[in-house]
Amino acid sequence: MLRLLGILVTVLLAIATAIAVWPQFFHLEQTYPFAQIVAARGAVLGALLLLAVLALLLMFSKTLRGFAASVLIIALLGAGATALIGMNRGFGRDTLPEATDTSIRVLSWNTAGEVVSAETIAQQVVDSGADIVALPETTEAVGEQIAVMLRDQGHPMWVHTVQFNPDVVDGPKSWQTTVLVAADLGQYSVIESAQDGSSNTGSVPSVVLMPVDGTGPTIVAVHAVAPRREEMGQWRSDLQWIADQCPEGDFILAGDFNATIDHMAPFGVGGGDLGYCRDVASRTGNGLSGTWPSSLPELLSAPIDHVMASQNWTPTGSMIISDAGGSDHRGLVVQLEPAAG
Repeated sequence: MLRLLGILVTVLLAIATAIAVWPQFFHLEQTYPFAQIVAARGAVLGALLLLAVLALLLMFSKTLRGFAASVLIIALLGAGATALIGMNRGFGRDTLPEATDTSIRVLSWNTAGEVVSAETIAQQVVDSGADIVALPETTEAVGEQIAVMLRDQGHPMWVHTVQFNPDVVDGPKSWQTTVLVAADLGQYSVIESAQDGSSNTGSVPSVVLMPVDGTGPTIVAVHAVAPRREEMGQWRSDLQWIADQCPEGDFILAGDFNATIDHMAPFGVGGGDLGYCRDVASRTGNGLSGTWPSSLPELLSAPIDHVMASQNWTPTGSMIISDAGGSDHRGLVVQLEPAAG
């Protein structure tokens, strides 16, 4: 009886490990609770290594040695597969290449409302040399304060904001998303369907900017709803909408996607991770560097804040901002170069 129970537990453990390591194979990457588990691959790796250690200890018992050996093999295979995925995406780099005359730097930072001061954000923009700044949960008023500070430091930027439910006084800061664009990139305007919400993410706003003269990338500052159990349908709908914002052409997406690239698997087209856009961090050594929650180490948190770019751009570097400034999200800075040819 104990032998049969051991076999059953081993089989169930093998299935659970396979789902945790690669839920895409089972089409479960957007299903509760597997979507939440795969979000933090570093934590999955740690759990599998801990399981392997426990299995090693159990092997000292003669009666449990066969069962423990099976558990050890499963844990090591799962940990090895997770580690290979991590090596491919990157466990973390903290430097950017030197900026060039043609490079663009993009900063994405969910500032958790007014938790992060305008002064802190402005200083980070200057320090990172960002040309595009996506700020979910930052109000228009704070964006304007940032722009004034940047102008005084010789780094002028245009401010654009989309707000849901503007008639509600003192509504949640998550109902606003602000994006700043360097004046050197030219004038941009928010497209009407994003401004009035007729085409936008469902619960919290995103901003779609088009260049006024038609020259330059379309910029999308993203904020998708979090995948809470009661919001899973809206979350999947938001990811589909974001994917639709990156057809073939010149596009840069940045912000709080509330999703890792594992969750985006059904929406990639033509080698892209979401639509035709490719995730910059996972192509420059930071794919497993988590941005939320900032209270946990990077490798134990979830990489849900992204910068993505169409094939018009070549990713050359990325960096996680370790000091979250009080926000529950870390910032992400990336560098892009125009693609050759």
